Amino acid sequence: MAYQKLGRDSSARKALFRDLVTDLFIHERIQTTEAKAKELRSIAEKLITLAKRGDLHARRQVAAFVRREAANESQDAIQKLFSDLAPRYAERQGGYTRILKLGPRRGDAAPMVYLELVDRA
Repeated sequence: MAYQKLGRDSSARKALFRDLVTDLFIHERIQTTEAKAKELRSIAEKLITLAKRGDLHARRQVAAFVRREAANESQDAIQKLFSDLAPRYAERQGGYTRILKLGPRRGDAAPMVYLELVDRA
């Protein structure tokens, strides 16, 4: 399979990844399950690569994916992605994220991880 379904239909899965990637760009580190982190990693890396291009079309493509419900948060995420993160990774050819394993979650023993941006401040 090309991706994991994570027990959700396509619209719920897309909403989940939009929320998680927005939080990742704002906070630069999020705690989530290992399966979600592995799927989210490829999405985040593609958006960072788009931001490195820096043109208007790339900005609109990122804005179409990043969460918009909290207008100020999404603008913060897009602004941070293009002004802070893209220049930080200008010389790097991929590999913008890392997964650090934490251990099982109390309650259902799901493997938990930190998904973080490398070279974070």
